[in-house]
Amino acid sequence: METLTALGHGFAVALTPYNLIWAVLGVTVGTAVGVLPGIGPALTVALLLPITYNLDPTAAFIMFAGIYYGAMYGGSTTAILLNTPGESGSIVTAIDGHAMARQGRGAQALATAAIGSFIAGTIATLALTFVAPALVRVALLFGPAEYFALMVLALTTVTAVLGNSLVRGLASLFFGLALGLVGIDLQTGQARFSLGIPELLDGIDVVVVAVGLFAVGETLYMAARNRYETEEIYALKGTKWLGKEDWKRSWKPWLRGTALGFPFGALPAGGSEIPTFLSYLTEKRLTKHPEEFGNGAIEAVAGPEAANNAAAAGTLAPLLSLGLPTSATAAIMLAAFQQYGLQPGPLLFESNPELVWGMIASLYIGNVLLLVLNLPLVGLWVKLLTIPKPWLYAGILVFATLGTYTLNNNVVDLVILWIIGLVGFGMRTLDIPVAPCVVGLILGPLAEQQFRRALAISQGDASVFFTQPIALALLVIAAALVLVPVVLRRRRRNAADPAVSGG
Repeated sequence: METLTALGHGFAVALTPYNLIWAVLGVTVGTAVGVLPGIGPALTVALLLPITYNLDPTAAFIMFAGIYYGAMYGGSTTAILLNTPGESGSIVTAIDGHAMARQGRGAQALATAAIGSFIAGTIATLALTFVAPALVRVALLFGPAEYFALMVLALTTVTAVLGNSLVRGLASLFFGLALGLVGIDLQTGQARFSLGIPELLDGIDVVVVAVGLFAVGETLYMAARNRYETEEIYALKGTKWLGKEDWKRSWKPWLRGTALGFPFGALPAGGSEIPTFLSYLTEKRLTKHPEEFGNGAIEAVAGPEAANNAAAAGTLAPLLSLGLPTSATAAIMLAAFQQYGLQPGPLLFESNPELVWGMIASLYIGNVLLLVLNLPLVGLWVKLLTIPKPWLYAGILVFATLGTYTLNNNVVDLVILWIIGLVGFGMRTLDIPVAPCVVGLILGPLAEQQFRRALAISQGDASVFFTQPIALALLVIAAALVLVPVVLRRRRRNAADPAVSGG
């Protein structure tokens, strides 16, 4: 009952004309960036961080949430019509969605993706409404040792889960932790790694790093790859609505995709890729038309798209209640909280209930807005694909540079932005994930504070991290995230060797 009352207050906040305008703007921008290949929600939120600096935090996060959800919707358009997933969660959609487009059924693929996204988004937001407060009640038991262990888990999560290589993830994380050390040590007053530059005594602004890595670095990488790629857009033909048989074959995959997407999104090792692949495999096993899979089966679009959107809502549960990012976009939203001096977690529900519940309520509103925007206006969104890429990339770079300068009117910020941007370009070229760097920069100093506080309370006894049950459990999970994949790979390699030698 308490949760429903808080949600009611959230709707009162989200439905004010001022916040409603930001919600509409967020879902519109989100759909547009989802449609444009390579311009994902993480890049967009990073790009908007400087210009939302003076905006009311509640309005800003309502817009960011709209961008996140909108990009999940829009990503399917590119995957289906262009065979280029706008988001990693749309990779599976491209297989059968694009096959449907080649058969002249692109409109039906887009319709089942939009309706499935609406149903999954709404059910998953309902789950978020009740799961997040439950996680908060657990987090209220935390002391400094538990918070330090939780931050170790957060750092391990983004390092082990995002990217294809643990070593590359760790390299990115340590780069972020090193950036987080720059500035004055709050306990000793000593300057660290400031290189004698006065502007660095306050540390490196996380917004500058986020914009540099996600906007400048990512855009340079896409621009460098652009000339090697050819694109063929399939036009929409015939009716744009689902037939009776399409409805019959779609509704069960929508519900099964939702059931898979939300829990995987909420898990530290979840994300949107695993539930979409699981949904595809589940539908392939349960369908009466297995021969159509890979050649344009509507179930293969309906299930993964539902799982994709449900996972997005699931990602917000650990982010809001524990401050635990499980995706690149969640890492950038963590940077956005940092921009306003806020720390996601149990205290955020008590200190800023309007922001948290207004944002959750805006997700329900955003889902309705996205259904209205996507189904009738799909032809309009497709036209975005005809924007010349050089114009798009040049616009992003100019926007990122001007936005960063307006933060402090400081040239040093611009120098850092472009150095970090070039580093980000190099990281993307070498397939090093950039999200662990941003999370390391944000959580590194906080983890250091909690570590020192825990040791001060225990009078220097380091066993405090292993004698508290919650702290120990979190550290064991963090260790498992790093060690289990290594052990499994080694066992698979050992199992494969005799077969190879035998062959």
